[in-house]
Amino acid sequence: METLARYLMFGGIILFLIGGGVYLASRFGIPLGRLPGDIRIEGEKSLFYFPITSSILISILLTIVLNLISKLLNK
Repeated sequence: METLARYLMFGGIILFLIGGGVYLASRFGIPLGRLPGDIRIEGEKSLFYFPITSSILISILLTIVLNLISKLLNK
């Protein structure tokens, strides 16, 4: 049960950091979800939205951050 509690706390911290990052991105005017290359198709009664460019950018940033953390922890 103690292990589950640790995982839940770690997950909560991760979600808090992601939420803070999204909040800061919107405050600094970074248009995540509205970048060139994000696909948005609007019909009369439907909407299709696929943020491919934003997803790639977030993936690259997370890869860099996680690699830095990994190297710092494996000293």
